[in-house]
Amino acid sequence: MIEFGIFFIISILLLFFTVLRSQRYRFYRFFAFESLLILVLLNSDQWFDDPISFIQLISWFFLFISLILAVHGFMILKTGGSPKKDIEDTTELVVAGAYKYIRHPLYCSLFLAGIGAFLKDPNIYALLLLLLLFIFVFLTAKFEERDNLLKFGSAYREYMEKTKMFIPLLV
Repeated sequence: MIEFGIFFIISILLLFFTVLRSQRYRFYRFFAFESLLILVLLNSDQWFDDPISFIQLISWFFLFISLILAVHGFMILKTGGSPKKDIEDTTELVVAGAYKYIRHPLYCSLFLAGIGAFLKDPNIYALLLLLLLFIFVFLTAKFEERDNLLKFGSAYREYMEKTKMFIPLLV
């Protein structure tokens, strides 16, 4: 019951912040966060069971890397993107730090967090939520890239040719 209360409160907050945003892709991102939230809450009973088992250590590794990448991505956007008022409203194309290798480090951090949460208690429901997370993050990134092409023009197209979306050298 407490998980439902947490889900309800966080979902209302996420929806509130989503509605305030003007980006076309904001609802895809909302559903990505909702998928991650449900995945975390679904597996919440298992988070600290047998904390030093191999799968739990792998899970914590993914969660830790996710956190590091998210903090790094936000810091680089804030310092290098010259945002107007919101971190998402950058006025300069950011190509430093993780952005030198991948175009969407923050979305990659969501993938990694999802994998970490999934590994806490791998099951079919968690797998379906992880797939939903991947789909919604991918759609968010594709729509964001369209906006970035309009905003930054040929500079962003060249950047797209030099970098991968989420994983260096792969995707």
